[in-house]
Amino acid sequence: MEDVNLSAIYDSIFDNFFGSLDGSNDGGNGFFDTVLINGITYGDIVGAVVILIGTLIVAKIFSGFVNRMFTGKIEKNNIIFMQKLVRWITYFIGFLVMSPLLHIDFSGLMVAGGIVAVAIGFASQNTLSNFVAGLLIMFERPVNISDNIKINGIQGYVEDIGLMSTTLRTYEGIYVRVPNETMFTSDITNYVAHVARRFEYLISIRYSDDAVKAIEVIKGVIEKHPYALKSPSPDVYVDELGAHGVNLVVRVWSPSGYWWDARKDLLWKIFKALRAVDIDIPFEQLVIWEGKDTISPPDQEQEDEFAYPETATPPKMNRDDAAKQVDRG
Repeated sequence: MEDVNLSAIYDSIFDNFFGSLDGSNDGGNGFFDTVLINGITYGDIVGAVVILIGTLIVAKIFSGFVNRMFTGKIEKNNIIFMQKLVRWITYFIGFLVMSPLLHIDFSGLMVAGGIVAVAIGFASQNTLSNFVAGLLIMFERPVNISDNIKINGIQGYVEDIGLMSTTLRTYEGIYVRVPNETMFTSDITNYVAHVARRFEYLISIRYSDDAVKAIEVIKGVIEKHPYALKSPSPDVYVDELGAHGVNLVVRVWSPSGYWWDARKDLLWKIFKALRAVDIDIPFEQLVIWEGKDTISPPDQEQEDEFAYPETATPPKMNRDDAAKQVDRG
C-alpha cells in the first residue's frame, strides 16, 4: 500500500479554497470579486465592515482621551457634549473612507454642499468663532472654574466654561454670560492665579506720636495674624508727611483664597493696637487767622480850622462874630 502524503493534500485544499476566494485559480473571478448589486462585491462589503469596526474603535479611543483631558477642568455636561462631537466626527470620516467601497458618488452633492456650507458659514460666523474660542480657552486655560476674575469691567467668580460662552457670578450674586470670543480676545485679570496676593493700608498718625513705635506695633499685629504670610514679608514704612499727620503705608501678603478675610480683619486690629499705646489717628485741623489792618491812617498835619476834636466843645459866638466868619469864608 502506497504511503499517503497528508501535507500535500492539505496544501492542495488550502490553495484551492483561498484561490477560489481571491480569483487566482480562475483568472480573477473569485468569491471576493463576485458582484452582488450595483457593482458592489463581497470584497467591498468585507472592506467596509473592517473600516466600520476600525472607526468604532478609534471613536471610542478618542472619546476616552477627551474625557481624561477635560475632567475637572470643565463641567461634566460639556465633556459629554465634546465626546459626542468627537465620535460623530470620527464616524463621518470613517463613512467618507468607506464610501468608495460602497460605490457612493458624492460628486453631485459637492456643488450644492459647497453653496450650503458658504451660506451656513456666513450665518453662523459668530457662533463658530465662539465655539473655536471656547476650545482654545479649554486648551490654554487662562481661567478655571471658581477663579475670581475681572473682564471688561465685570468682576466675579467663574461658574461655568462652556463651548459657546462663560458664566460669571458677580459679588452681588448676579450671573453674567460672556461670549467665549470676548473672553479670548479681551484682557483678563485673574486675582487668584498666583498663590499669594498683596493688599495695603494707608494709616495716618499724629505728628506728636512716635512713628518708629507705631511701625513696631503694626508689625507685631501682622506677625500674629494666621493669614499674613511671612514670605514675602510684610512692609511698613513712613510714606508721606501729610497736612494733618504722618502717613504710614502697610503692605501685607496673604494666600489668594483668604486675602479678603485678612484685609477685613487686620485693619481693625491695627487700629486697636495703636490706641492701646496712645497712638491715635489725627483729625483734620483747620487754622483760621483773623487778619488785622496794620497800616496806620495818614497823619493830618494841617487840620481844618473848623475841625475840632470830638471831646472838645466849640466856642460860643455871638451874631457879629458869626457874620464875620461867614464874610471871611
